[in-house]
Amino acid sequence: MWRDALAAGSAAIGVPLTDAQLHSFGLYLDTLLDWNQRINLTAITDPNEVAALHFLDSLTCLPAFSFDANACVLDVGSGAGFPGIPLAIARPDLKVTLLESVRKKRRFLEHVVASLDLPSVSVKCARAETAGRDPTMRDAFDVAVTRALAELSTAAELCLPLVKVGGIALVMKGPKADDEISRADDAIAILGGVLEFTRDFDLPTPSGSAQRVIIGLRKAGATPDKYPRAPGIPAKRPISIDRSKPCG
Repeated sequence: MWRDALAAGSAAIGVPLTDAQLHSFGLYLDTLLDWNQRINLTAITDPNEVAALHFLDSLTCLPAFSFDANACVLDVGSGAGFPGIPLAIARPDLKVTLLESVRKKRRFLEHVVASLDLPSVSVKCARAETAGRDPTMRDAFDVAVTRALAELSTAAELCLPLVKVGGIALVMKGPKADDEISRADDAIAILGGVLEFTRDFDLPTPSGSAQRVIIGLRKAGATPDKYPRAPGIPAKRPISIDRSKPCG
């Protein structure tokens, strides 16, 4: 059963869950699968797969990095709420903002936050490029997390402007992360970041183990004012690939 597997898997990575927290994950699962019949939230619909590939995967952020108590955390491109909502369930002290530009998904996130009674979680509807130029959000967060968002150089441009100097961006990737890291060296440095660590995890799933990598980018210095560039440009012209052209 997915609940037993999630309890065992989370305990194995050092994130034990209480019965109340497992109940919250059950409500989250039911709501996700219900809404997924009307709007596209996930291609994974088997409860056991959701528990492994969405819930447990999200929780790997906690053993990968030591979150300070009451840290301000931004989930960039939250989608169906991963990893932000699982982090908020497991660590209710965290102040989590879910950043999602698609209004249908924003409504889903607001519904889940209200249904699960997560008072420390808020939802912001905006693109990361726009949020990164908003004075109330730029340099405002201790930690930015993102999962399956974009190539690492693009993810760095979308996340680092939103993090305080001294803060960190956690970029969740699959097994080919090393290739992306080598391509992103220039972009990370230009944006004021340094590669601090990579953490590997093998997730137990119903169909076998799945390899995951979490990349920690520390913001060592201020991100230049011209970043992030206009919406869509970071993905179309990653810094490390096209740094000779004028910024858009």
